[in-house]
Amino acid sequence: MLGALRRLLPWALAGRLDDLAPERIAVPSGSRIRVDYADPTAPVLAVRLQETFGWAEAPRVGGGRVPVLLHLLSPAGRPVAVTADLASFWRSGYRQVRAELRGRYPRHPWPEDPTTATPTRRVGRRS
Repeated sequence: MLGALRRLLPWALAGRLDDLAPERIAVPSGSRIRVDYADPTAPVLAVRLQETFGWAEAPRVGGGRVPVLLHLLSPAGRPVAVTADLASFWRSGYRQVRAELRGRYPRHPWPEDPTTATPTRRVGRRS
């Protein structure tokens, strides 16, 4: 539907649409993840938790006015947390998620401080 809307708009307005409602958002790991605008209350970005290491706060769209709701996924792609306040999640919720998933996914990084950790989309080597 977005493609059809872009074709109807003049070139300058289509570019502005991309700025206000980007189809994809770059995450710290370098991946460009598709944004889901199906929910009218907030756009959703479903991304693996390890790919968000180093992000201090959730991204925003709509000229910086609308926070994106992050669905943080386990290495298996299952949601482990949903937040629009990433800084608060790093401070409080991450410890519990880390404790639960570290044993289940030992080949993936689970740093003590995710705000300074290197983001990754790869699996580590077996120890």
